[in-house]
Amino acid sequence: MNLNQIPAPLLLTALAIFGAIVGRFLSVCIDKFPRHDLLRDQLRSLTSEWNVCQRCSESPSLWERIPIISWLTDRRCKQCRSRLSLQLPIVEITTALLFAVVYWCEISCGGITSRSVGGLTSVEGPQGPEVLSLWAPVVWLHLRYALHMVMICGLVVATGIDVKFRIIPDGCTVPIAVAAVLASVACGQLYVVPIWFQDASTVRTLQPLMHEVLQPLFVPWDPTSFIRTYPHVHGLLVSLLGMLAGAGSVWLVRQIGFLILKQEAMGFGDVVLMGMIGSVLGWQPVLAVFILAPTLAIFAAAINWFAHRDNEIPYGPFLSGATVLLLLTWPHTWPFAKRFFDMGPFLIAMGVFMVVLLAASLQLVQIGKRLFGLGVALPADDGGWTSADHLFHYNGERPDERTGQWKSDQWPGCRAGRGLQQWQVWKD
Repeated sequence: MNLNQIPAPLLLTALAIFGAIVGRFLSVCIDKFPRHDLLRDQLRSLTSEWNVCQRCSESPSLWERIPIISWLTDRRCKQCRSRLSLQLPIVEITTALLFAVVYWCEISCGGITSRSVGGLTSVEGPQGPEVLSLWAPVVWLHLRYALHMVMICGLVVATGIDVKFRIIPDGCTVPIAVAAVLASVACGQLYVVPIWFQDASTVRTLQPLMHEVLQPLFVPWDPTSFIRTYPHVHGLLVSLLGMLAGAGSVWLVRQIGFLILKQEAMGFGDVVLMGMIGSVLGWQPVLAVFILAPTLAIFAAAINWFAHRDNEIPYGPFLSGATVLLLLTWPHTWPFAKRFFDMGPFLIAMGVFMVVLLAASLQLVQIGKRLFGLGVALPADDGGWTSADHLFHYNGERPDERTGQWKSDQWPGCRAGRGLQQWQVWKD
């Protein structure tokens, strides 16, 4: 029996059960990764015993290892009777739903006969007849789905840790990015859209508007022959450029925010997270995620400000949510985003303009804060040991120079250097 003959409800139920089991593993990663700083130690921690209870070190029973059901039947640890974390069922149910829903959206659950029926198909994708394949189309669809689910599992772990500790450990991003590059090279057809595409009519329309130096770049180029001749090289380039675009976009915003706002706009964990997403999806989809994520974050930031007067929120969950949302709504979201990528080389000029606009907008925000008397972030302290710190420390070590001693004459400059002259005059 092949997958075409399996009823859709049965197949989705099996995927949900498997996703719940994987969710138990992801919950362990959320607990163990933040305890270690190095990637090696984070991965090594997974070889130790998995504990359901965060307080008790006893090994869980066979019943406690069953996802979702064990928590619903008994919400306390059988050894120490402490309450089990709500994180367990949330992660397990979320992962179970994602395994089933993503499969439903990416792969048609009835009569898979060609790659063109997948939910992530586009005109430029690898589903067309011009791309040769040694395996059946259904195999390529499921390999791509498996790679996407590995990425989504990393996003679940990153979200769980970022919400609790506002950090994103390398254990949930770096191994997946490396696996994505290797899988893209080995298979060559796991991409959603190719490394380059452009609308010929749009390029010809924009060419006369460009400077004479840039006009030679506005030439329609079809990469189909390159993809057919070097599929594995193309897969490598898609993954590497996606990693560079994802990490580079967040890193650039991070640097601009630090230079203008004098504070860290985004953590380095967000940079690595976007690099991982780009290594799986490619540079065009990851830039779409980069633009979609602020739309999701702005509402949460507003609520957080009015409720807690806190203007800092973890950004990793919104990058993860935008990625999953893009995959689930691909037939509706991608046609809109594709219009920008059809412009070809004009994207470079548009990217430079957006960077300049971002810097100008942040600078205007800082000017507005100064005009209205609002707080402006001060430059971060470099942590150096200054002369003032030394004097303060020395003064704390000897608060009274005459403690246990006879009164002695001393040059007033000695006390003034330690900030004690006025106090000594008052005491005398």
